[in-house]
Amino acid sequence: MSDDTRGGEHEPRGGPERDGPEPDAVEPGRDSDDRDSAGAKPGLKRTAPVFAVLAALLVFLLGTAIATQVRNTGTGDTLDSARPADLLVLLDNLNRREAALRQEITALERTLSSLERDGSDAALAEARERLDDLSIQLGTAPASGPGVVLTVNDPRGGVGAEVVLDMIQELRAAGADTMQIAGAGGETVRIGVDSWVTGSPGAITVDDTPLRAPYTVTAIGDGPTLAAALNIPGGVVDAVARAGGSLTVEQFPQVDVPALREIKPRQYSQPG
Repeated sequence: MSDDTRGGEHEPRGGPERDGPEPDAVEPGRDSDDRDSAGAKPGLKRTAPVFAVLAALLVFLLGTAIATQVRNTGTGDTLDSARPADLLVLLDNLNRREAALRQEITALERTLSSLERDGSDAALAEARERLDDLSIQLGTAPASGPGVVLTVNDPRGGVGAEVVLDMIQELRAAGADTMQIAGAGGETVRIGVDSWVTGSPGAITVDDTPLRAPYTVTAIGDGPTLAAALNIPGGVVDAVARAGGSLTVEQFPQVDVPALREIKPRQYSQPG
């Protein structure tokens, strides 16, 4: 039996017929680039939103950078608008502070040399001197020395606790060793490391002690440096004036700070 009749009719050698055109067939006269946009170029459709998001992000970052630069440029340095006289006062204050720090460095170097040379006796003397200094700073011992006396008049009752606190902080930053503040009634408070100021303008409270204006502050330290720090433009003197009061600063070769702070009882530890 021949191959033509063995399996009956069979499909032509070219394979089975297909009902439609080939998948990749293109109609004559139609360019391949004219395919349907939804199926011909899916890659471009997917990347278009990504490009849009990136462009928006870049525009946002650029706008933020420009705004920040403009704000920083507009703020500027306040020293640029200061008067020459104000700059001279500030420079003089910095020079005095630098000189005080250099003197402190020299004193510490001498102390170190003395300890290395004399041994335990020098160390004991240095410890006692350090104890005296700490007692003055803590307010547990009276003190005297060169310094300034500040008088704060407040006829309108506008000088508040924040102004007095700024004055105390400014004196500390300028190198005041210790200070005290007194009110119109004679009540006096020694300022310590944990002192606090509250109350209303014209009647403040310092460490639970009510004080009425005018206030008198006595501070021990380098008089010219303390006075220059208070008179810096925009500083304490200007703040008191804006509140309707006045501040006078007097320098003396010798001032006394006799007020003492009460030593709080130890709660947890005892000296060994």
